[in-house]
Amino acid sequence: MRALSIGATGMEAQQLNIEVISNNIANSSTNGFKASRAEFQDLLYQNMRTVGSESSDSGTYLPSGLQVGLGVMPAATYRINTQGNISVTNNSLDLAINGAGYLQVQMPDGTTSYTRDGSLQLNANGQIVTADGYQITPSITVPSTATSITINSSGQVVATIAGQTAQQTLGQLQLATFINPVGLEAIGNNLLKQTDSSGAPTTQNPGVSGTGTIIQGSLETSNVDTVTEITNLISAQRTYELNSKVITTADQMLSAANQMKT
Repeated sequence: MRALSIGATGMEAQQLNIEVISNNIANSSTNGFKASRAEFQDLLYQNMRTVGSESSDSGTYLPSGLQVGLGVMPAATYRINTQGNISVTNNSLDLAINGAGYLQVQMPDGTTSYTRDGSLQLNANGQIVTADGYQITPSITVPSTATSITINSSGQVVATIAGQTAQQTLGQLQLATFINPVGLEAIGNNLLKQTDSSGAPTTQNPGVSGTGTIIQGSLETSNVDTVTEITNLISAQRTYELNSKVITTADQMLSAANQMKT
């Protein structure tokens, strides 16, 4: 009775689907979060009669054959990198990326991670850091005498210094882009890391060669559409119930067959 194992694979697949949807909904208020969708593949088929095989000695062939599928399996969770909405905060260290690109974050082990979360802060040394205290690279230090910070759309950071008329240039933010951003690996804390699938990063100033621009005093919100996710959740639940019904029906068929033997 293949239906038992097939139904089980369907229930496991929809369980994963619901977990992915749940994670999307849970992060609907996470800055720069990108929704994911679960993708599935059918399992191997058992050939009862192989399509295209000879059906007689006179050279006739089976036009369709007879195959029985063995169920479904999860194949991937695909990150949807559409632009999130821009929310105005009027905080000078909140940066939204409008378009392609990621801020570069120096990790404690010296490696570089990437993020779309632009809710930045200053540490005790005046360096621009993430909420976890990781430095944004290239490193930019704001003097303690600075009265205001301005970051233009091309990523140039300038500050107004107390007692000085002219503004002081502090540094230049750069964004990293990838040929396959879906290939980046999520490691939590709104961070992604490079993989062989993502390819090597290309770093350049914002607004150059298709790279996104910086919007100061704003944040990019999550691109999760809660209405769509709730609809997908209901659909996944119904599919899960149908697969459980398959198992129940197969069990009833086996029970009937056993009763016939007795």
